[in-house]
Amino acid sequence: MLPAQTAAAAGPGSAYAFDPAAVRVKGAATTASAPALSVGTTYRDAIGPGAKLVYRVDLDARTSAYVSAVAVPARGSKVAYGDKIEIALQDANGRECGSNDSEFGVSTDFARPLAAYAYRTAGTSGGAGSTCAAAGTYYVVVRRTGDPASSHDPWDLELRRAAEPGLAKAGPTQAPEDWPSASPAPPAGDPRPVEGGAGFWDAARLRGSGAWSTRISPGQTLFFRVPVDWGQQLFGSVDLASAPEPPPGASRSTGGRSLGLVNGAVAMSLFNPALGFVQSANAPLYDGRQKTTSFDPLPPVAYRNRFSYRSGVRDMRFAGWYYVRVSLNPKLAGVYGKGPYGITLRLTVTGKAASAPAYAGPPGPFTVVGDHSVAGGNGAAEAGRPGCAGTMRTVGYAGVGTGTVLVLGLGVWTMAGRRRAVRTG
Repeated sequence: MLPAQTAAAAGPGSAYAFDPAAVRVKGAATTASAPALSVGTTYRDAIGPGAKLVYRVDLDARTSAYVSAVAVPARGSKVAYGDKIEIALQDANGRECGSNDSEFGVSTDFARPLAAYAYRTAGTSGGAGSTCAAAGTYYVVVRRTGDPASSHDPWDLELRRAAEPGLAKAGPTQAPEDWPSASPAPPAGDPRPVEGGAGFWDAARLRGSGAWSTRISPGQTLFFRVPVDWGQQLFGSVDLASAPEPPPGASRSTGGRSLGLVNGAVAMSLFNPALGFVQSANAPLYDGRQKTTSFDPLPPVAYRNRFSYRSGVRDMRFAGWYYVRVSLNPKLAGVYGKGPYGITLRLTVTGKAASAPAYAGPPGPFTVVGDHSVAGGNGAAEAGRPGCAGTMRTVGYAGVGTGTVLVLGLGVWTMAGRRRAVRTG
């Protein structure tokens, strides 16, 4: 997909790459007129502040269902900590079978795409007598909540429904209590150049362990994807390069760096093959010198992870293509310049691939065999593979934002600790 085509696939207020085959749908205010969502189809909608949208899904008793929502604020829109998208799956009696949300963090309160999913796990949603385990009509409820001072512009929505077959024979139902928690050394050596995608649909394909470099502008978001098989463990980090020296006459501190500080300079998040939010890395404080941030160790991919009470752990529940989203804080433009800035993404996939669970049917997107990801094979290939130009994609999710820049005066300021919310996107 060419950059011009990526821009054409984006909404009018953003440069996010929507699936060009997406079908327009209008969510209802109540269940009475909720439109149906089908497996394998991508949908487009929009949601206003404080709004609720309802959709319908018809489920059997044997298949696990997943519905994801990607929320895309307009370019340059004002967002605040706590602005979030929520998605829930409810049965015909209004019982919530599963729900999740994704929000902007304290130090990363700038516009970028958020994603979350809701699901019904066949045969396990509350036991044999649970209404959520039965076949029938269910409803997907998407809500947008947040700060009244934030922009009132509607957020574009990208909706997908995926199905996971049930098991032909019962497997383990006990969640893991421990796993290898020591992070391996990040891949070293010269990183390979790669194009970052502008959305989940055209996320850049990366194969296995390695280091990849690209450039990113303040306010921009890039997407990457990597296959992780059953029994394998994923580790990831991103390096933000140092800023250029300030021009002659600009204030400097020891080490030749500018005195400006930007909190939450780079945001990195991980999503599973159903576009469920897994984890965000701590967003570093940037002082013009190179910084790095990494994911906390996650368990190897296993079917039984879904039985964990811990978010993140239960989301490493199936094999397939996992997505890494990297966003650069727009406040960097006012402190260190418009860039672009160099970043290096380092991913390590460890462990020998294990056998898949005894599915009663085709695994759909939950496999690394072939390319069954939401990108459908349209993402840019990594450098050295067919289809890669070796340069950064020129279109990304760009936002123009303003914010307070912390400046060091004669004294020493103590920065407040940054809150890390598990569901912060």
